Amino acid sequence: MARTVDAPTAPEKQMLSEQVYAQLRAAIMRGEYAPGDALKPQELSRQQGVSLAVVREALVRLVGEGLADRLTNRGFAVPAFSDHRWQQIGEARRAIEPVLLRMSIERGDVTWEGEVRAAHHRLARTPVYTPQDGEYYSEEWAEAHRVFHRTLLQGCGNPVLLETFDRMWVASELARRWSSHRNPERDGIEKHRRLEEAALARDPDTAADILIQHLTLTTAALADREA
Repeated sequence: MARTVDAPTAPEKQMLSEQVYAQLRAAIMRGEYAPGDALKPQELSRQQGVSLAVVREALVRLVGEGLADRLTNRGFAVPAFSDHRWQQIGEARRAIEPVLLRMSIERGDVTWEGEVRAAHHRLARTPVYTPQDGEYYSEEWAEAHRVFHRTLLQGCGNPVLLETFDRMWVASELARRWSSHRNPERDGIEKHRRLEEAALARDPDTAADILIQHLTLTTAALADREA
């Protein structure tokens, strides 16, 4: 009598979904998929050796993060590179992040100050490029960059606003990685230093102005990608 293979338990399914999600997320962020590439559940299921349900769960999670689009025919794809879309993201970041920064400067305590200083120190000491990453920003620098910007804002103490930042950051980061190799000189070292100084000096006007300039340059660089 043939032995049947037991279906994975709920915890096992969750673990498999987490693994597929992490692998797909890393591949998308590394640029292994081009903008607009299809993410076919059947193919991914065969490649990963997991069920369609596990793959779809991982893809739905990527859609929630803005790293995949659900298509009208019930398929999935990497977001297309749209100048209009990234302009909208840039506009949203310029509207929201300076407000959060002002709130952080007003509400942040001594612990927040120490975290901002530590996050900037890590960012400043992390190589922007490494040989294995070629002409793209290094994974370590990208994470240090994210942590610095989020730490600046987390003093606001509002998790709902910070969740909004997280989603905008992921969408912006994907676009930035697609275009980062075109502007290797734009690592923002000086802007980051000035942001740290203004925040710790409790100067919300200067800090907000610097952040808006920083975000405006980032959006312009992404828009130039299709020029």
